[in-house]
Amino acid sequence: MAGRAQPLLAGVVTALVGFASSFTVVLAGLRAVGASDAQAASGLLALCVASGLSAVWLGLRHRIPMSVAWSTPGAALLVATGPPPGGWPVAVGAFLVAGLLIVAAGLFPPLGRAVAAIPKPVAGAMLAGVLLPLCTAPVRALVELPAVAGPVVVGWLLLYRFARRWAVPGALLVAVAAIALTAPPAGLSGVTLTPTVTLTVPAWNASALVGLALPLFLVTMAAQNVPGMAVLAGYGYRPPFGAALRTTGLASLLAAPAGGHAVNLAAITAALAAGQDAHPDPERRWVASVTAGVGLALLGLGAGVATALVSVAPPILIEAVAGLALLGALASALAAAVADPDTREAAAVTFVVTASGVTLIGVGGAFWGLIAGCLMLLLFRRRPDRPDPSKSPAPDQRPGQRPGSAEVESARDQESRDVLGSGTGRLP
Repeated sequence: MAGRAQPLLAGVVTALVGFASSFTVVLAGLRAVGASDAQAASGLLALCVASGLSAVWLGLRHRIPMSVAWSTPGAALLVATGPPPGGWPVAVGAFLVAGLLIVAAGLFPPLGRAVAAIPKPVAGAMLAGVLLPLCTAPVRALVELPAVAGPVVVGWLLLYRFARRWAVPGALLVAVAAIALTAPPAGLSGVTLTPTVTLTVPAWNASALVGLALPLFLVTMAAQNVPGMAVLAGYGYRPPFGAALRTTGLASLLAAPAGGHAVNLAAITAALAAGQDAHPDPERRWVASVTAGVGLALLGLGAGVATALVSVAPPILIEAVAGLALLGALASALAAAVADPDTREAAAVTFVVTASGVTLIGVGGAFWGLIAGCLMLLLFRRRPDRPDPSKSPAPDQRPGQRPGSAEVESARDQESRDVLGSGTGRLP
């Protein structure tokens, strides 16, 4: 009985941690691009249901613990981008285009591989630049609202030390208590607590397609889908990349008119359902991802309550909780950006341009940061050293190749095929 309950409990934990750790980021992002409170609540509900149903379908269909979530880095991108020209309807149109691009990546594997081929330092630096404004919010909150933000940060620190998985949910509970103590008694009067779906007729313009839809697609792919597949491969699974992209892309398309920005494979919480804590038998861990999907869909029913709490809270406090949730992602992005000494300058340029928040011809900094980093790599790419004719290479070594690099390249190629291939099942 305990063995049967273990994946169910793991799924419940995955859903709770995933929802509580980042729903504030989602609400902040949707409101930043022009959504009203009702539209933001509708978007959160749509994302929960679309993500949950996708996880249930993929788990039952492939018997692999493929956790699905909303794009947390994508929501941070919305905060960094701000309202596009044309407001909320144009943002919804960009969500639809991003969903179409995800479906296209699932239908045409070369597109998915092309996104995965974006240099890791540039992709990491772009993501770090997107996350930076939110990750500085806890510091600003401590200065502006020390009596309220202080307990939130202290609670996060204590839980991060002793129960890291629950650090952000715990900080959120402290923030909710602070909101309850400081909000005016009539703050929730007239607020609809029941979830409702608010549909928006999409609109499009060129600047939003380039400055919002394309960066949202790239960030979702590079920071969520590809790492999510890598996590599953690390636990010995061969996930069907094309099927996952088609499913999550279609879910994004369906959620977009209701305000959902993007659905994707989970990267941050993927290990909770795919690891040994979910079940000792890897063939039974898919139950955890299915349970997490059901739990996330049910948690969407609380979207109205969550939005109401956010609406009466000081904005900087909500941004502070969101920033605490993204610190781990920021650290990983920075580590990827500076890992290679030969590309650090390009990564630095990408990071600075993206974090600057500049808008040029209606296009935000994330796009220009990506362009600037790629141009730096092209302009200052170092040519390989010419081999010394007086030194003959070893019999199993090609000229200009370090000993053992053939094996390393072969392993990397195989890993890429495993992660981006269309096969399914367990890795040998």
